[in-house]
Amino acid sequence: MELDYLALLRSELTTFQDCLSDDLSVPIEHCGDWDLRDLAEHLGRGNLWAATAVRERRGDYEAPLAPDDIAPWFADTVRVLTSTLEIDPGTEAWTFAPPRTVAFWRRRRCLETLIHRWDAQHALVRPAELDATLCGDGIAEVIEVFVPRQVKKGRATPPAAAVRFTATDLGDSWVLGPGEPVAELTGTAADLLLALWGRRPMPWATLNGDHDAARAALRGPLVS
Repeated sequence: MELDYLALLRSELTTFQDCLSDDLSVPIEHCGDWDLRDLAEHLGRGNLWAATAVRERRGDYEAPLAPDDIAPWFADTVRVLTSTLEIDPGTEAWTFAPPRTVAFWRRRRCLETLIHRWDAQHALVRPAELDATLCGDGIAEVIEVFVPRQVKKGRATPPAAAVRFTATDLGDSWVLGPGEPVAELTGTAADLLLALWGRRPMPWATLNGDHDAARAALRGPLVS
């Protein structure tokens, strides 16, 4: 099924924005010493960075820091990003991985916002439902985009063995690493995605196969 990333991005951003009416000082568990305000600034500046990557075709833009009144500023970054991404998704853009088009940023910002929306709702002890199909796409993005990027930047070593991730709620699977998988991890698409992004422990209890090789392959860091 083809995902409408722009519509999904708008929905994720709207849900994140709703969190900004709550306590901005609440700590974000999986983002170091950040609080919700810091998370909003990070996501908003990322919105402006991605918009500039499309409009000016460069990746060296550094957005200014957010003002004290962050909610209206964040709303403006949403407007800038979504209006920028309304153009033909095949339009050329600066990206840090293929495809070198607007389509990359529709997907990337959608999945980035998905994770940080979960961060915000988790911190506020709000229900945080994650769409299984979108999470499956996020698993694919980690394997196809982020793991090779981490290796290329010298932040991680290339996995020596392959591990299969199987989403029990989708019936889909993805393979990280070279050759035939030596092990398999199973779980819902959301649980697997959150584990890959360090939001939950890797579901080692479900692992079938070579435990040592799987742990070595997933030592990471897998994302940044």
